[in-house]
Amino acid sequence: MEFWAWNAMLAFIAGNVVVWKPSSKVFLCAVATQKIISNVLKRNNLPEGISNLVAGGSKYVGDNFLSDKKVSLISATGSTRVGKRVARIVGERLGKMILELGGNNAIIVTKEADFDMAIMATVFGAVGTAGQRCTSTRRLIVQEDIYDNFRDKLVNAYKQVANKIGHPLCADTLVGPVIDKYTVKDFTNAQERVIKEGGKILFGGEILSGEKYESGCYVVPALAEAKNHFDIVQEETFAPILYLLKYKTIEDAIEIHNNVPQGLSSSIFSNNILETEKFLSVCGSDCGIANVNIGTSGAEIGGAFGGEKETGGGRESGSDAWKYYMRRQTNTINYGTELPLAQGIVFDLD
Repeated sequence: MEFWAWNAMLAFIAGNVVVWKPSSKVFLCAVATQKIISNVLKRNNLPEGISNLVAGGSKYVGDNFLSDKKVSLISATGSTRVGKRVARIVGERLGKMILELGGNNAIIVTKEADFDMAIMATVFGAVGTAGQRCTSTRRLIVQEDIYDNFRDKLVNAYKQVANKIGHPLCADTLVGPVIDKYTVKDFTNAQERVIKEGGKILFGGEILSGEKYESGCYVVPALAEAKNHFDIVQEETFAPILYLLKYKTIEDAIEIHNNVPQGLSSSIFSNNILETEKFLSVCGSDCGIANVNIGTSGAEIGGAFGGEKETGGGRESGSDAWKYYMRRQTNTINYGTELPLAQGIVFDLD
């Protein structure tokens, strides 16, 4: 709902009518949200048609919607695969688009890091919302001299989290379910692939069953040792699996960090200003979001949200993102009674 909100509210402020097509997995949430907006519009004597909900699968409301020239701007949130299709269809009519696509977000942990802060940010980023945010932490790049110690602390933290998996409305729950059994399958497939490619599951990965877990959509967040070049690590798995990677120098860490197709959110934990400034420089993170001593997820509110490379390049929410939702026009007004011409040209029309 947050992606709809920060798109729709800016669009409304810019004077646009909004047509919203949500994922078929969240129709009930979409209908409930639309009802709230409808009531707000009514109370303020505004036409309900300012906000419109189309609840239908892409099979029925898809390519025809994207190709319609009456739709001035398409803002699409989803996978890179879907984004490429959107870009092709909208691009054919030279339409405007904002693409917020996949992420493969990483945290770099240096020898100069505050371990407690880094552990907390990693766990929150990797297991929060059951790893189902575009800014969820997918990779953890740790300096080799501290790797074993940091890994052991992280495994211990995951063990504590594993005892707090349950219904998301319960106050003591830290990890809720994944959205459906297709995601459970993606989660288990990712573990099988990382093992096949030479990696190792350090903790978690189980599917919970029995009382409280009857849906089959509750899983124990997984920690895996891997290499950045593994095919599965190069992909985004929209589930709570985190890949641990080693590095030697800060230059190595940045190279590993940037060597994925996606470029959404990134983070470094270090109290060494030379390391953090390098990470933020032209030689550093190639992502649209780069954070220092805070995780990849949850710190972007108020800033222009979006990423580079296969993340799509669009920007939503804060900063100057509002410009995307408006039509730009340059005006020149002559308040005089004469018409000055370029290069001193004079037209004698007598």
